[in-house]
Amino acid sequence: MIDMQFFVIIENDANNYGAYVPDLPSCVAVGETKADAYRLISKAIQFHIEGWREDDDNVPPPSSTAALI
Repeated sequence: MIDMQFFVIIENDANNYGAYVPDLPSCVAVGETKADAYRLISKAIQFHIEGWREDDDNVPPPSSTAALI
């Protein structure tokens, strides 16, 4: 189980939605809808963190923030 929250960026393309996590390099997902992208990036985050923990690596703490201007 993930005990931290990460900032996720969702981008709309002409054909799909892409998602990535700035604090987790290579943690990306693509879905047909925005809801798909959220669901898939959530699974990608879990997979990413589980892999680090299995390798006994430290999970980097979330550090990204965002603001609407």
